Amino acid sequence: MKQALCKLSRRLKPVRSPLPTTATAAPSKNPIVAPPSRTYANQSTMASSVSPSLSGKVAIITGGSKGIGKASVIALARLGATVVINYSSDEQAAQDTLAEVKKLGAGEARLVRADAGTVEGVQSLVKQTVDAYSKIDVLVPNAGVLPMRDLEHTTEADFDRTFAINVKGPYFLAQAAAPHMPRGSHIIFLSTTLAVASTVMPGYLLYNSTKGAIEQMTRVMSKDLGRKGILVNAVAPGPTGTELFFRGKSEEMLKTIANFNPQGRIGTPEDIAEAVVFLSHSSWVSGQVLRANGGMA
Repeated sequence: MKQALCKLSRRLKPVRSPLPTTATAAPSKNPIVAPPSRTYANQSTMASSVSPSLSGKVAIITGGSKGIGKASVIALARLGATVVINYSSDEQAAQDTLAEVKKLGAGEARLVRADAGTVEGVQSLVKQTVDAYSKIDVLVPNAGVLPMRDLEHTTEADFDRTFAINVKGPYFLAQAAAPHMPRGSHIIFLSTTLAVASTVMPGYLLYNSTKGAIEQMTRVMSKDLGRKGILVNAVAPGPTGTELFFRGKSEEMLKTIANFNPQGRIGTPEDIAEAVVFLSHSSWVSGQVLRANGGMA
C-alpha cells in the first residue's frame, strides 16, 4: 500500500506552468484613469500563447493611426497579421504607428491614406489592399467622429458629416470588401455602450443615432454575409482613454466617469483591442455586439 501511495504522489506532483509572467508597470500618478498594470504592449509572449496565430491574414483598420484603431493594429500585427493602416490626415501619427509595428518583429503593415467617409475613399482602400495582398480576412471600420450635438444644435452639415463617417463609410467599406473576403473572414464594427445606457446626455443624440445604425447593420449584415461564411460582429466600448475622449475634460470629470465603472477606472484602447482580437478569430460568434466596458453597463 505504501509503495502504491508513493507512486500516486509522484504522478500527481504539480508541474510548473508554461505560461510566462509579465512585468508589473510602475504605479501611475493617476490610477483612476490609468490603464491596468498589465498592458497589451507588454504581453507579446502571453498573447501568442493564448490566441491563435494570425499569420497569413490580411486586416484593414480605418482610423488606424490613433486610439482604439492604433491599439488594434498593434494587437493584430503582434499575432502575425498583415495590417493595412488607413488614415485621413495625420501623416505623422500614421508613420509613428507603422514604426511601432516594425519594432514588433511580427506581422507587417502598410499605410493607405483615404477618406473613410466616402464611397470613393473606401473603394480605393479596398482596391489598394487587394492589389497588394489579393484578399481581406479582417475588416475593422473603426474611423468615427463624436460631435456633441443635441436636437436643437444639430445642423444638416453636422448630420451629414457624422453619418458619412460613422455609418456610410462602414456600410460601403463592407460592400466593397466582401467580394474579396474568404469564408471564415471577419467584419468588426465599432459601436458604443451608450447605445444601451439607461441615461444618456442630450449632447450624444447625433452620435448615438449613428451607433444605433451600426448595431442594426451588424445584426442584419451577419445574416446577409453569413451565407458566404463571413462573420459580422461589433465591439461597443464604454468610456475609453483616447486622445479624443480626454480632450476638454477636467480631472474632476474624469474621476466622476471612472467612478461610474465598478472597477473604478476608465478603459484603455488596449482593452478594446483585446475584444477586436477575440472577434477576429472566432468561428461561431456572429451578429453580436460585444460590450467592452468593464461591467459598466
